[in-house]
Amino acid sequence: MRRNKAVSITALIGASVLALTACSAGTSPAGNGDSTAGGDSGAAATTVMKLAFNQPENHPQYIALEAMGDRLKERTDGAYDIEVFPNETLGAQRETIELVQAGTIEMAFVGGPLLENFNPDFVVFNLPFTFDSQDHQRKVTNDPEIVEELYSSLDDQGIRVAGAFHGGVRSVYNSEKPINTPEDLAGMKIRVIESDTNIEMLRLMGGTGTPMGQGEVYTAIQSGILEGGENNELIYANLKHAEVAPYYSYTRHLMFPDYVIINPAILEGMSDEHREIFEEEMANAIEEEADLWKSEVEVAKKAAEAAGAQFNEVDAKAFADAIGPLTESKLTTDVTKEIYAKVRAAAE
Repeated sequence: MRRNKAVSITALIGASVLALTACSAGTSPAGNGDSTAGGDSGAAATTVMKLAFNQPENHPQYIALEAMGDRLKERTDGAYDIEVFPNETLGAQRETIELVQAGTIEMAFVGGPLLENFNPDFVVFNLPFTFDSQDHQRKVTNDPEIVEELYSSLDDQGIRVAGAFHGGVRSVYNSEKPINTPEDLAGMKIRVIESDTNIEMLRLMGGTGTPMGQGEVYTAIQSGILEGGENNELIYANLKHAEVAPYYSYTRHLMFPDYVIINPAILEGMSDEHREIFEEEMANAIEEEADLWKSEVEVAKKAAEAAGAQFNEVDAKAFADAIGPLTESKLTTDVTKEIYAKVRAAAE
């Protein structure tokens, strides 16, 4: 793997102050990336866009984004490049959204529920059983007719969704016992992504949803602060959660997208040609990640089993019935109702 290095949060906060000062003077955040000049003074500099990522280097999303950076640099003749920082090097996802907003970094990879904190309409893609399959999800969450207005709705907050990736099918795992019904989760604190929807979802599933950064989960389960988490097989295996929470129960309750977000000023600073290349390569990365994901699930499951994991099926109907009311209660605006109708129509 290429180009990953440690950057401290303290250094980025300092850079944030400088970025905001530059913005107040009318300077675009597009210049915040590391730039390297060519062999002579007339050569164009490379804008290296920092992308915060919360998973390790062997994750399909990381691999696809790294490859995207290589292609982007080649196709723009060195004008743009992407440097992916894995393992929450630049902070937990909520922190990296703020860094993108400030112009301190250019891009971040974030879980779908986090954007509900900026526009509640994003809930439409974060509800249980919204998507029938990985292919269905990828198609509708990247269809401009369905998502264009939603993804640009945060521009005035310094956030634009540049692409939606598959983030796996989420199930529950814990340190105590196999889960078969919602009643089995009673009294368990389960880590969720920070959003009211996810907290409510876990309550309906029988447990207590506890928001927490992904990097803190292993220690929290180990120390008894949490009983478990809810996530896909890849994260479960890659972050070695099977060592402290060996019971993985296939609730398959949720499949929400992961987003690449970018500061809109970066896109506005690109030429039409470079922006078209960027969008094409983002689409290519999304397709590449989808193929990688499918092949990695079984690999991850075997690795988790080698670490002591036990996988079990659950009473799927019991969980579906328990969570069902959440969808109706969250589709409260014309925007969400219209998007949800289009998503479900595309599945038919």
